[in-house]
This record gives sequence, C-alpha cells and structure tokens, in this order.
Amino acid sequence: MSHANTLGPAAGVAASAAQEAAEPVESQQAVHPVDEMLPAGKLAVLGLQHVLVMYAGAVAVPLIIGGALKLPKDQIALLINADLLCAGIVTLIQAIGFWRFGIRLPVMMGVTFAAVGPMLAMAANPALGLPGIFGSVIAAGVFATLAAPFISRLLPLFPPVVTGVIISTIGLSLIRVAANWAGGGANNPNFGSPLYLGVALAVLLSIVLVTRFVRGFFANISVLIGLIVGFLIALALGEVSFDGIAQAPWIAAAYPFAFGAPVFDAVAIATMCVVMVVVMIESMGMFLALGDLTGKPLNREDLARGLRVDGLGTLIGGILNTFPHTSFSQNVGLVGVTGVRSRWVCVAGGFIMLALGLLPKLALTVASVPQFVLGGAGIVMFGMVAATGIRILHAVDVRGAKRHNLYIMAISLGVGLIPEISPRFFNQMPHALEPILHSGILLAAVTAVVLNLLYNGWDKASAEGGHAH
Repeated sequence: MSHANTLGPAAGVAASAAQEAAEPVESQQAVHPVDEMLPAGKLAVLGLQHVLVMYAGAVAVPLIIGGALKLPKDQIALLINADLLCAGIVTLIQAIGFWRFGIRLPVMMGVTFAAVGPMLAMAANPALGLPGIFGSVIAAGVFATLAAPFISRLLPLFPPVVTGVIISTIGLSLIRVAANWAGGGANNPNFGSPLYLGVALAVLLSIVLVTRFVRGFFANISVLIGLIVGFLIALALGEVSFDGIAQAPWIAAAYPFAFGAPVFDAVAIATMCVVMVVVMIESMGMFLALGDLTGKPLNREDLARGLRVDGLGTLIGGILNTFPHTSFSQNVGLVGVTGVRSRWVCVAGGFIMLALGLLPKLALTVASVPQFVLGGAGIVMFGMVAATGIRILHAVDVRGAKRHNLYIMAISLGVGLIPEISPRFFNQMPHALEPILHSGILLAAVTAVVLNLLYNGWDKASAEGGHAH
C-alpha cells in the first residue's frame, strides 16, 4: 500500500510541514477499502441500492411458504415483515462483526431458497405446519453455529481452480434469475412481453452509459440510477402498482413465536441441518468471491466467523417467525459492478432493512418496483460474478502437466449448470436429496473438490490454500 512517507525525502522545516500535512492522508490510506467509512449521505444511497437489488429475493420465500399454507393476507404480511427485520439484524451482525461472529465484508443477508423444498414438505404435514418449520429452523441454526468452525476447515480444499469454478457457477446460475426478472416474473401471464423486455433493456443501457461516461460517486450508484430510470418509465406506462400501501399500518409489531410455540420434529430437524450444510458451503463460495472482489484475502477464522452468522441468523429467524438465512449472491455482483468495497454500505443497508421490517408502508413502497425493472440490472450484476470466476480460472495453470485442470473446470461447470439448464433432470431421484441435487453451486463445489483431490491431491490443495486471490 502506498503511504505518504514513501513519496520522497524533504528537508528542514518543509519536511516537518509536509509530514504534518501528510499524516491525515497516510492514516486514511492505511484503512483498507473494506473498512472505509463513507459520508452518511453516500452510505444511505449506496445502502438503498443494495436493498433494492436483494428485495425481491428477500420477500419471495415468505410469499411462497405463506401461499402454500393458505395463510390470510395479514399473516403473510407478518412473515414478510419478520423476514425483513431479521435480514436487517443479521446483515448488521455480519458486516459489523462482534466477538467470533461476522466476516466484516460488504455482505447482505436474507432468507435462503435452499430451504424452500423441505419447508413446503413440512407445510403439507398437518402435524408440523409453521410451528414445525420454525422448530426445525431454530435447531438447525444452533447446529450451523456450532458446525461453522468445522466447515471452515475445508478451506484447503478450495484452491483457485475450485474457487474459480464455484464463483463462475454462482454467476451463471443467477442469470436465470435475471432473465425471469426481465421477463416480468416467472409466473407472470404476460412473461416476455416486449414492454417488459424494453424496460429491462433501458435499465441495462442506463447502467452501461453511466459506467462509461460518468465518474465519481454517480458512477458508484450506476445500478440505482438504472433502476430509477426503469421505475420512471414503468410508472409512465402505468405498470407500477401501489396497491395495499394505503391500507398497510405505519408500524408493525415484531415479537417472537407469533405463530405459537415451535414444534421440534427429529426428521424435520435432520432435514434442515442438511440444508444448512448446503447453505454454508454455498456461503463459503460467496465469501471467497467477495474476498477476491474486495482485495481482502480470507483465512479459516474469517470464514468461520461468517459461517457462524449463517447459523446465528437462522436461529434468530426461527425465533422471530422467519426462515434460514444466508449471504445474498445478488449483492456480491453489485460490489463488482460499483467497485464500492466498504462494508459500512451494507451496514446502512441493514438499517434500511430494519426500517422496512418495522414500517410496512415503506416496505410496500419498495415492493412496488416491478421485477422487469430489476432484470436489466440483474444481467449486469450476475454477469459480473461470473466474470470474476472466469478471471480467477484464467490465472490457473492449464499447460503441460497441469492440463488436467481443464478437466476439473469443464466437468465441474457442466455438472453445476445441470439444475439450471434442465430443472427436471433429477426429478426421479429420492425427494430427500432435493436440497443437494437442485443446488448447482453445491454440485459444482463437490465435483470440483473431488476432481481436484483426484488430480492434484490433498497436499497440493493444502499448499495452494483456498484464500481469495
């Protein structure tokens, strides 16, 4: 890192004055960009950008589970508010960090989709329902918190050839999410409407133009500017709905066990613990991607602190009437697009999520941003994650005796993309394996780790390490 005192020698009084003038600059430069505290106004805007990117994914799981249980609208609203509130709390823990919790990187936390399948099965069981779901979530949260140090010990299994494959798979698998957004939402009867695609394209072009011709702070909020442009176009075309905002209360009460005492079922708990292992392995890939994007190498203890928050967030979620938590990969892409590496931006985003969880009118206002507006931004952000993985793979030696690394890349990427390219591929497999077989990220990770051990051996993997590059 370049410091003021390396710029060259000075003499006499001029040297003393120069040293005094340089001290604040040196102190400022000594702070890693991840720890840089930006002005409050910038933090608020950049934090809002992170929230808008993750919002649709954050509220999707309570909508799915609430719909499956045929809950009335007010109870679904309670699930959503609890979801947003918990996401804010857990984001603050992850980004700020305390004791042995929190990776202290720009991470936004939210409810994971990996648990949706098992939770739908629990919802269909009259003996379980929401109390059974929350009981399994609480128990799995305790399990994950205790298991985090052991999962982090897998770090030597993640050299560049493995991390590059995982990060590329994360980005490529998210492209389907972006495409569904751009088309207006997977369940939209007008999916793929030229209007939706046109607005998504306008958002994408706005981001491209801002990043090409604008400098400074406004370049850092290119995604937010694109979303605002898309929102205004959609509003002018009459495609924005503000339904329900007037009827929503100003303040939502948040209290534990709103749906009754949790029910602890052994099978449900075991299933959710398996889901949490999947979630933590996926999170490790996200953390390594962020370490690479932010230029902050991660060690085993860093990963353990981050993974503990997956567990703690899941435990808090079960108590506060919501579901298992994980780091949101959408926001990893945003860090890559904007180049803003400060974790305090996500702290600001965490406080915004807290406000959304406590203020339903505000939450519904944010929810009025149409999915097709998010689509154009999603293509840029998720493509950036894939590009980061490709950049890591580009540095992997594939010549001569190392040409087998190409097989690791090719096979792992191919296996990892199966659930995205052919969603019905594993439909004939046992239902209990669904959380594993339908996670392309996990399939890519397991395949890459096994093949790397086969071709390069444990000692080689340990020597190269699994740090961000």
